[in-house]
Amino acid sequence: MAREIISTSKAPAALGPYSQAVKVDNTVYISGQIPLIPETMEVVEGAFDVHARLVFSHLKSITEEAGGNMNDITKVNIFLTDLANFPIVNEVMAEFFDEPYPARAAIQVAALPKDVVVEADAVMVL
Repeated sequence: MAREIISTSKAPAALGPYSQAVKVDNTVYISGQIPLIPETMEVVEGAFDVHARLVFSHLKSITEEAGGNMNDITKVNIFLTDLANFPIVNEVMAEFFDEPYPARAAIQVAALPKDVVVEADAVMVL
């Protein structure tokens, strides 16, 4: 089993003892991404769609660093503090993925790190 740590400065640095992504053979496990500006590690300002786009931009940067692209993602988990934002997530996802779309779960949670409103992680197969 070949294991490789994937890291890019185009996505936020880890906030704890974890890696941005870990590649095992041809599968890449991408850690949860939140809407932090990588250069400042501050939460982006703006409406929910701005936050969601930044989260998916981080996933995109990590997939590219791993040698793939967003359409190589097979599973996405999205964590929302308010499921009322679900339709916006659908719109934003459609900007980043082509059909056939990955499998997905959308889960409402009480809180997320740094009090953000959205987080997403993913599994990618190269």
